[in-house]
Amino acid sequence: MTMAETGIRGCSDPVILNQWHAVADLDEIRRGPLHTLLLGEPLVCRIDDDGTARAEAPPNGELEVRTDYGFVWTTLGAPDGDVFAVPETDEDDRRTLNAVTVGIDVSAPRAVENFLDMAHFPYVHTGMLGEEPHTEVAEYRVEERDGELWAFDCAFYQPRAAASSSQAVLADYIYRVPHPYAAMLYKSSPADAERLDAIGIFIHPLTDTRIRAHLFLSVLDDVSTDQEIRWFQQNIIGQDKPILENQHPKLLPLDPRAETPIRADRSAIAYRRWLSRLGVTYGVIPAGATAGFQSSAS
Repeated sequence: MTMAETGIRGCSDPVILNQWHAVADLDEIRRGPLHTLLLGEPLVCRIDDDGTARAEAPPNGELEVRTDYGFVWTTLGAPDGDVFAVPETDEDDRRTLNAVTVGIDVSAPRAVENFLDMAHFPYVHTGMLGEEPHTEVAEYRVEERDGELWAFDCAFYQPRAAASSSQAVLADYIYRVPHPYAAMLYKSSPADAERLDAIGIFIHPLTDTRIRAHLFLSVLDDVSTDQEIRWFQQNIIGQDKPILENQHPKLLPLDPRAETPIRADRSAIAYRRWLSRLGVTYGVIPAGATAGFQSSAS
């Protein structure tokens, strides 16, 4: 079937076409081929008998592939460079794994924005990442460095900040957005006061309003089992999923007047402006195009 017949909006956005996208956990396709979509196009991912990961977009043929951080990354365009660096994965004492891959009916930028939002912790992740009356988001700063978006000096009271946590802490956070559809956070580690756990959301955009979110971890934890680490993060994203799926519109509005920001939304405001400067049009409602895009998202 064509995209016109399915009602799926294809991607003509060169910024997004020319990105590497994390489309599968390597362990997932070791169990068998994955038949899916990428930016509205059919996609098949598989592992050959010799262990080579492949991605094919019929009828266009085989795509370029990278296998970084335990995932298959591919592209429908021509990226300028490799997948963004996550140097923590080179440290031998870290536990690096995919906590979960989950389908969510939302746009990729909405999911990234939610990942950057500390204000929802006490209300959505009660007893884990936050709780009342500790609801204030302290002042923090947002910068652009080497083409990436960063948020520094973030801190939030958390009853249970990680799977290995045994007491409440004021967790320190650094956020990083190295890719329009991916984000990282670096947070206080219960195991090492000098280093930070690394947590990422790598988003596979099936369409402009449907994603698979891979929750990536590279953590300092010699206490918890892999399943305990995964269970903690699965609970977090399981709480986020219904919130995200009830967002309206599903596409992220880039017009600063479209949704009322507050001081705690500094990262979200910067992210929207960054997407606008990059020229991203897929998964968003560009400023000045609100009416037409709202109807397609409803």
